[in-house]
Amino acid sequence: QVQLVESGGGLVQAGGSLRLSCAASGRTFSTYVMGWFRQAPGKEREFVAAINWSGDSTYYSDSVKGRFTISRDNAKNTVYLQMNSLKPEDTAVYYCAVGPGLGWKLYQYHYWGPGAQVTVSS
Repeated sequence: QVQLVESGGGLVQAGGSLRLSCAASGRTFSTYVMGWFRQAPGKEREFVAAINWSGDSTYYSDSVKGRFTISRDNAKNTVYLQMNSLKPEDTAVYYCAVGPGLGWKLYQYHYWGPGAQVTVSS
């Protein structure tokens, strides 16, 4: 089992920045792929970013590429999502997830955090 807890969400104006953190406990964190997903009201959960176990391979959705950066610190069992140039359409609940392989589909991730709300005002 892997337990995940997100933090760092909140309210920010358009153009601002936030950094989300996801702390993991349980099984060996460093061997897993970590991903971030988001779900806006009335919409399906969508992929945002993912990072492999060593941190040298990352993958982003087109909607956040160039604005968001995913990183991880295996010594702290934590993955981060730095979000810059935020837009109102980035408003959503953000979830971190753990899986065995780098990918963008929900079924590829086996453990999920409870989510953190990010609200971007215009």
